[in-house]
Amino acid sequence: MGKGGMSQGEKEDGEEVNMAAWLMGVNTLKIQPLELPSLGPYDVLVRMKAVGVCGSDVHFLKTLRLADFVVKEPMVIGHECAGVIEKVGSEVKTLVPGDRVALEPGISCWQCDYCKGGRYNLCPESKGLGSPPVHGCLANQVVHPADLCFKLPDNVSLEEGAMCEPLSVGVHACRRANIGPETNVLIMGSGPIGLVTMLAARAFGAPRIVIVDVDDYRLSVAKKLGADNIVKVSTNLQDIAEEVEKIQKAMGTGIDVSFDCAGFNKTMSTALSATRAGGKVCLVGMGHREMTVPLTPAAAREVDVVGVFRYKNTWPLCLEFLRSGKIDVKPLITHRFGFSQKEVEEAFETSARGGTAIKVMFNL
Repeated sequence: MGKGGMSQGEKEDGEEVNMAAWLMGVNTLKIQPLELPSLGPYDVLVRMKAVGVCGSDVHFLKTLRLADFVVKEPMVIGHECAGVIEKVGSEVKTLVPGDRVALEPGISCWQCDYCKGGRYNLCPESKGLGSPPVHGCLANQVVHPADLCFKLPDNVSLEEGAMCEPLSVGVHACRRANIGPETNVLIMGSGPIGLVTMLAARAFGAPRIVIVDVDDYRLSVAKKLGADNIVKVSTNLQDIAEEVEKIQKAMGTGIDVSFDCAGFNKTMSTALSATRAGGKVCLVGMGHREMTVPLTPAAAREVDVVGVFRYKNTWPLCLEFLRSGKIDVKPLITHRFGFSQKEVEEAFETSARGGTAIKVMFNL
């Protein structure tokens, strides 16, 4: 209790204080108030109920940067989220208080050529929850555009709604690679993004999926979730040629599309070498900002390299996959935490350690 018998998160006049998890510096998170912007006519006020911890959140906590995104001042973290509508703006017609929604975190300008052409994920003015310098969603409440809030089907939980964000990465990657019933898929990396990409590829009809990792536990999870075969590899670049043979043998046929869900020199080099002539390699992970990879031999075999950045127009399909049972993300949620200073710190430590943690989820 605070002074005068007040609970944490309550002002002297009884009005609620919006508490949020602020990234204050390297390895430093602090729960403190976040003042909300005013509710615009096309906005909604959402009470957060489920927020996932992403690898990018951990990167920001550990290094204050990810690729070209740099944390220069304290900010609220988090972007995988779902919650319940509490207020709606005067012009919002599609949502009402009490609706359960999943939030798409990126807010684009809707005026540039990319937005007008439908590729709003490439908008240079895009502002994403939890992407510096924009505050994220690990808070009691957030204000967000109504058109980026998607109603959850009755049989889809709030935690599953929060999982739409990482699942969207896999869905967008599968669309970029034109995955279908005749596409045999290799996935480099069985972390959360590798696993959701595998689930998405199967939902898109991929008949055979092989997944590769250095970790036995994560490979066992991939196998339980439906991988046709798994291959354990090393971190040694000298092992690539031998491991490519093992991977191709595990597939048993040509590899049409490879997804590099790690983004390291070795994983990308392996994907380029293992993919059949005329196939595709999709770079999904962002482990290394720069890589040295065998592009010339891949080009001589006409292996296309496809970039993947975030997602576009994926939430409706993700929710349909979840509603229909075509994709089940519940087994990916391995650890749950409440929203206290101690639990926030423990949650990020758990996610950073890896081990048996796949997806760490906050229940607010």
